[in-house]
Parts: sequence; C-alpha cells; structure tokens
Amino acid sequence: MSYVDKVLSDLIAKNPAQPEFHQAATEVLTSLKPVIDANPKFQEAALLERLVEPERQIMFRVPWIDDNGKVQVNRGFRVQFNSAIGPYKGGLRFHPSVNLGIIKFLGFEQIFKNSLTGLPIGGGKGGSDFDPKGKSDNEVMRFCQSFMTELYRHIGADVDVPAGDIGVGGREVGYMYGQYKRITGLYEGVLTGKGLTFGGSLVRTEATGYGLVYLVEEMLNNKGNSFKGKTVVISGAGNVAVYAAEKATQLGAKVVSFSDSTGYVYDADGVDIEYVKDLKFTRRGRLSEYTSHKPSAEYHEGKGVWNIKCDIALPCATQNEINEADAKALVANGCIAVGEGANMPSTLEAIDVFLNNGVLFAPAKAANAGGVATSALEMSQNSERLSWTFEEVDEKLHGIMVNICHNMIDRAAEYGMKDNYVAGANIAGFLKVADAMMSQGIV
Repeated sequence: MSYVDKVLSDLIAKNPAQPEFHQAATEVLTSLKPVIDANPKFQEAALLERLVEPERQIMFRVPWIDDNGKVQVNRGFRVQFNSAIGPYKGGLRFHPSVNLGIIKFLGFEQIFKNSLTGLPIGGGKGGSDFDPKGKSDNEVMRFCQSFMTELYRHIGADVDVPAGDIGVGGREVGYMYGQYKRITGLYEGVLTGKGLTFGGSLVRTEATGYGLVYLVEEMLNNKGNSFKGKTVVISGAGNVAVYAAEKATQLGAKVVSFSDSTGYVYDADGVDIEYVKDLKFTRRGRLSEYTSHKPSAEYHEGKGVWNIKCDIALPCATQNEINEADAKALVANGCIAVGEGANMPSTLEAIDVFLNNGVLFAPAKAANAGGVATSALEMSQNSERLSWTFEEVDEKLHGIMVNICHNMIDRAAEYGMKDNYVAGANIAGFLKVADAMMSQGIV
C-alpha cells in the first residue's frame, strides 16, 4: 500500500460517517501522488498525517429564544484546520445539513484554496445547523448573538477570521460582529463580509461570482476561446450565482438558468438578472415567481438544470450537485467548460467524466477562491484603516484569479498532467503549505 493510500485508509477509519470529508481528502491526496513520490521527506515528516488532521475542532451548544418565547438549541462548529501560512480563514455556514463532516470537508478544501490566492491565510471553516430561512430578523439576531458568545473566545484578527457562506450574509455578519465587539471591547477586522459602514470591502458581495468568471475566462483564453457568444447554465440563485451571471453577461455570454432548493428557471432569451436580484435578495422569494415576470420562461420543479444545452456550466449551489449522469448529459449537449462556483459541487465520478471527455474543468478550490481572496483584501484594509475603491479591489481580484489560473495550468503541465486542472490546483496549493509546514518543524 502506498503512503497516500495508507493515509486515506487511516483517515476514513478514524473519521466514520463523514463522506464529504473522505471525498475531499481522496480528491486532493490521490492527485498529489507524483509530488509525494518525488519528495520522500514528506513521508519521513508524516506531513500528510498532519495535513489531514485539523489543528483544532470546536463544537458547542447554541441556545436561543424564538419569537414565541420558546427556547431552541442548535449546534455550532469551528474547525481550525491549518495555520501554516497565516491565521485561519474561512466562512460560517448556517444550514440544516451542517455537521462536523461537512465543516471538515470545507475546512480541508479551504487550506488549498487560501494557499492558491498567494495571500497569507490559513484554512478553517465553521457554522451551525441553524436555518435562517423563515426566521424573523430578531430571531436571527438572537441566534447570532448566542453563537458569537461562544465563538468569540476562539477567534481574533490575527488568530481566526470567519466570513459568510451559505445562510450567512451581511445581516448575519453584522449581528455577529456587534456581539463580538460588545463582549471583547475590540474594534478589529475579526470578521469579513462586514457592512461598508463598519469596515467592509467593496466587491466582497460580488467577489466569488466575479472571480469564478475571471478564472474561467482566463482558462478559455488559454485555449483561444472566451465567454463571448456562449450559452451559460448556472445553478443556484445566491450571491455566487447571480454575480457570476452578471459578469458572464458583461463578457458577452447569455445566461439561461438559475435554480434554488425547489426547482430551476430556464429562460432561452437570457435571464433577467436584476429581477432575480430583487426577488432573491430583497423580497427573499422563490424562483417559481420568475415566470409571472417573464411568461416566455420555463419553471421546473426539482433537479434537471444540467440537462439544458449549454457551452459553459457554472455550478454555484452546493456540494455534489453534479453527479456522473449530469456530467454525461452536459458532455452530450456539447459543454466545453465547467467552473465550480460552489464548494465541491461535482462528484469524483463527474470529474472523471469531464476530464476523460476533454471538458475544461476549473475545480472549486481555484475557481471560487475570489471570495476568500477579497476577504483577505478586506483584512488588509482593516489593518491599514483604509477603504479602497471598487475599481482598486476589482483589479486586485482579477489579478489574483488570473495568477491562480496560470499556477494550476503550469503545475499540471510540470507534473505531466496537462489540462488536468484538478491536479494542478491541488499541487499548487499543497506545495506552499507543505513548504511552510516543513520549515516550522513538527507542530
């Protein structure tokens, strides 16, 4: 049994009932085999064993009172995975599906994603099984205050800097920041995704979606292609999906779909992005309302968005939303490129289908790194007590995504895996972290 296979076998045995974590680790470690084989020092230092074991796993109770005066109890999590290259950095996810395995998968991915940005940030992730959907502002506030009353003791501007994720937007970050400040008396850049009036950064809302499109455009350019004139299918209807659609449209593409937890919209003429912004962000409505705005569009309940004919697919909803059958449908319909806006939205089998059929595939840890990159830029602005313009931040974001793209392309070619950008991204992210860990001794 090879060193990598033994580490994976031990990981699965030690972390039962955490399939998402197993999947993320398998995808990364198997692609690192050429690097590990070329560097026996990593095995001697048990580097992979240390890499897959979080530095710290925190799980806590979150009691809060709903609007009916009834006490509710949720679970909170923070996994501080790796701080070799900087303070822990990664979002907080509020969703009923959240459990320790989900948070560990996200935190593990975050190590390499953050490394790829070139910025000094380590990997971490957190969240709760609390569902903000259908809750009043006061209920969300009470939950966030209770959540932060425990979390505050584990974070700090130079220790661990959480941000938003699914279910955690500007409202939730604001409530948590207020509670952190109230408890500690510190006005510091401990959370990113803050409001612009109290230390937030321009472009942060758009960053993950814009960054996704910047990287996919560069990947296409590298093959003599572009978004111009292409039909794009997008899943999700949150910040990532909407702003990816906005930027793709600006680059000359036609975006024909959005989806949410109940179904998807197909608009052959191109989706009305401004209407979807108002529907999802202001009115917090469902996509089923879209056809009342544009009767020529189609609304379908359930899955099926990946059966739409397209040139480019941008999954921006959640993990494992594209399975093997979905990938085969995309290939059969002529899809030439896939860029992952969500975290690990493609199963391992789906990724194999894309790579084996010559589809340009940008993995999440590279393609959706724009959000955390801009969060790190927000940290810099907070430290300097400065606020940069939209154009300044957007230009920095674009440069970071272009560099990530070329880094993954170059590393794939260097290790004899041309056009396998999954391996390229994993290797590029790993090498920086591995070098830092080796330099810092056995810690």
